[in-house]
Amino acid sequence: MDAGVVRGIVPSPVEIPRRWSPLIGGSFLMGSNDKRFPEDGEGPVRSVTVTTFAIACHAVSNLEFGDFVRATGYTTDAERFGWSFVFEGLLPDNVRQSIGSRAAETPWWVPVSHAYWAQPEGPPSTVLDRLDHPVVHISWNDAKTYCQWSRTRLPTEAEWEIAARGGLEQALYPWGDELTPAGQHRCNIWQGNFPDLNAADDGYTGTAPVHAFPANGYGLHNMAGNIWEWCEDYFSPRYHLATAAEDPLNREPAPHRSLRGGSFLCHDSYCNRYRVAARSSNTPESSTSNIGFRVVRATQAAR
Repeated sequence: MDAGVVRGIVPSPVEIPRRWSPLIGGSFLMGSNDKRFPEDGEGPVRSVTVTTFAIACHAVSNLEFGDFVRATGYTTDAERFGWSFVFEGLLPDNVRQSIGSRAAETPWWVPVSHAYWAQPEGPPSTVLDRLDHPVVHISWNDAKTYCQWSRTRLPTEAEWEIAARGGLEQALYPWGDELTPAGQHRCNIWQGNFPDLNAADDGYTGTAPVHAFPANGYGLHNMAGNIWEWCEDYFSPRYHLATAAEDPLNREPAPHRSLRGGSFLCHDSYCNRYRVAARSSNTPESSTSNIGFRVVRATQAAR
């Protein structure tokens, strides 16, 4: 059942101002034959057709999510649980020194009490100085509820990928095949030795503003790096083998929902998933300091 229905959120009575891309749709080559993460199911490459839709030019910002919370009184999953995962490198030294046991596989993720969208690193952090940054600590459930209120929806993986490609066929990134063309940084990812040293050559150690870096061919910002973005689909490594060639959507129930785009923590040595075809996932109630979302809507509502 839709989390928004359960929590009693009703759609906004007014249109929410938002920048939309030109209408996107048609056929494209989806996926990749990259073998570095076989468990992700990035391929095989296949031709997919997507019905025309409109997608927001940038991820939902702290300012936009704050409007939703003020209008509805919504409580996110992170607030209800009383904690969320924060990347250790974003925490003050005194907080880091007080941290107890870590997960052996990902010791850089720290469960921080009272970390949520408005306090991204826990108290006393605030988003008042980053209202134009993407909202984070957002679960799939939270994103769906926002969509219900704003009369939008989450993109399918196919919609997300055709939009991220910006009209380029089978390019690695939304702007082409070079990560830093002419030495220019085009996305917010990790530079240095992960997870110990981030040189921040792209200008950011955490999130960047939603409109940072040049847009792709469809006018979309930050389709690579910055934050992971939720998609509608249930996640399956067999996605390309099990879904239709026309408007694919994986409806087969599974423990995880799909994520796309990578984040400011992605690095070639660990998580090279800022490529357009790369995939990841998490459970629908999970939240971290690098997960947010963007929205789409049908063309008749976008005209």
